[in-house]
Amino acid sequence: MDKQLILSATQSKLIIKRLAFEIYENNYQEKEILLAGIYDKGYSLAEIFTQELQSIAPKLSVTLVKVELDKFSPTQSEIKLNVEASILRDKSIILVDDVLNSGRTLVYSLHPFLRTEIKRIQVAVLVDRGYKSFPIAPDFTGYALSTTMKEHVEVVFENGETLVYLA
Repeated sequence: MDKQLILSATQSKLIIKRLAFEIYENNYQEKEILLAGIYDKGYSLAEIFTQELQSIAPKLSVTLVKVELDKFSPTQSEIKLNVEASILRDKSIILVDDVLNSGRTLVYSLHPFLRTEIKRIQVAVLVDRGYKSFPIAPDFTGYALSTTMKEHVEVVFENGETLVYLA
């Protein structure tokens, strides 16, 4: 099946920059925020957001957190963070993923954050397909796209660029 380019590198860069500004605008009162990227593509996107936020607001401390889980069997696997739970206490957290399909991965990814007292949690996605089976809605959406259930949205990170395809 042929892939169709949805977002070019230039378009993706502009969208990511806009999302970083939105994240900062909604968290400007914070001294520190945590960007929790769902491994692997959500984490790659969170890394880019970290760079953008540091250029927008150099005084804002941004901590990057890796969230690891088995996306195909989240109830059967442990959901791991690469930081201690104490780091999360009283922090504003932005959970980041590349594409929001059903919301399943995002819902299960919330679990480790719900075991400690956090200040608040928000969700950022590059592409929202709108097929939510779980009660989760992104606070920050780069691009909303209506697709059929058979179509697949793929985010590709290569050579420092972000591309989005529909297959």
